[in-house]
Amino acid sequence: MARQKTPQHPLKKSEQKSNNLSQHEVTQELELFDDFTVLPISAEFNSRSIIYLTLAGTLVSSISFGSMSSLFSLVVAFCLLYPTFIRFLSLPLRRQHPKQIGYTLILFDAFFIGAILTVMGLPLEPTIFILIMANASFIALGGAMAYLLCVLFLFGGAAASYSIQPNFMIHETSTLMMFIAAFGTGLYVAVTAYYTNQSARRLKVARLDAYQQNEKYRTISRQLSKYLSPQVWESVFSGKRDVKLETTRKRLVVFFSDIKGFSELSEQMESEALTELINTYLTEMSRIVMKHGGTIDKFIGDAIMVFFGDPETKGVKKDAEACVSMAIEMRRHMKVLRQRWKAQGIKHPLEIRMGINTGYCTVGNFGAETRMDYTLLGKEVNLASRLESASEPGEILVSYETYSLIQDRILCKEKGQIRAKGFSRPVPVYQVIDFRRDLGGSRTFTEVEMDGFSMALDLEKIKNYDKDRILEALEKVKKTVVSKTIP
Repeated sequence: MARQKTPQHPLKKSEQKSNNLSQHEVTQELELFDDFTVLPISAEFNSRSIIYLTLAGTLVSSISFGSMSSLFSLVVAFCLLYPTFIRFLSLPLRRQHPKQIGYTLILFDAFFIGAILTVMGLPLEPTIFILIMANASFIALGGAMAYLLCVLFLFGGAAASYSIQPNFMIHETSTLMMFIAAFGTGLYVAVTAYYTNQSARRLKVARLDAYQQNEKYRTISRQLSKYLSPQVWESVFSGKRDVKLETTRKRLVVFFSDIKGFSELSEQMESEALTELINTYLTEMSRIVMKHGGTIDKFIGDAIMVFFGDPETKGVKKDAEACVSMAIEMRRHMKVLRQRWKAQGIKHPLEIRMGINTGYCTVGNFGAETRMDYTLLGKEVNLASRLESASEPGEILVSYETYSLIQDRILCKEKGQIRAKGFSRPVPVYQVIDFRRDLGGSRTFTEVEMDGFSMALDLEKIKNYDKDRILEALEKVKKTVVSKTIP
């Protein structure tokens, strides 16, 4: 598969090239050790070198004016050699523990700076300039605890130096010493500002790249989500379900449906028109499934397999009622679709037949580690399929297990027994009539369908402010029909 090119960042190409970092380097810059930020190695080395060079310069100026013993040349040598020495010595350890090593070296710096300033006799202006640089390094670590610990090590170094050199006295500041300290501080600020700017640019590029990758994965996610039921997709992405070969036993409500006579119709229609018809049908039925909370298992041509009770369940009774309610709404909506298809020239009316069963099934991921399906198996699934095959066009057949769960809300008629393939005994079945609230004297739903006329009236959904409009529409239709001369 060809790798997609990353969209160009609006910065200039030259800036992009100079700011090009590997993912590891960007991650390393943003890593935290508790409250302590790890600086880039190059920035840390240059900042440390400037501080120690400034210390060395001020010491040399003091020695040259005779205000300090020449023995302090050893301290100057230490300031010159230590940054380079510690960098190469710590590189192998940095690869394994970049955060801990970086933070430890800053603490060593704090200790040494405190000790060297005390050795110098704490000349006022150079001490202030060097403490400014040291404080900037401490603050760059991030976090109050990091700063306080560095200050503690700074005073610890001063105390250690004072204990070795008890005859401590404050030295005066020479012009050269002050100039060296001021120049070093200015250089430190400039270098720090440069690295801060570079880090900001790299972070901006990294954030843009992360945003673009996130948008890319979101687009792919939305596309892939259409291959799975929303409930299954959500459970995987929320972490509730692992993507591995794993199954469980659950009591589910299983639904099957197909279009009666679809095979014959497919022989009469062109493939393009047939494709549009079946896609329209499956889209409309899927919306109804989603409305009632069903999990679409698969489409098999014109057939639909749905189950209730996994990944989420409201209890088997509520699941059964939701499933049968879905089937009733599908049956009603087919009348609307038939009128639409008749207008498109499809002569033979299309009817769906449906079967519903309730029972324990094995549900989960089946297949291979590299390709799996989230589906269910078991004899209860087979029985739902057999009920669908045994039903008449426009009929909903349910098993006794389902009937016992819905009978108080939905009227069903006993239809005897059927011989189902794979079952040794006859299976009692029930035909779904309608919701009990829609029947009898308090009937709230009325539907009429015939050639040239179709009407569906649901009184529970009608608002009071729509009653006059509905009556006007009915009166207008009545006058039109009365005045129509029918041959």
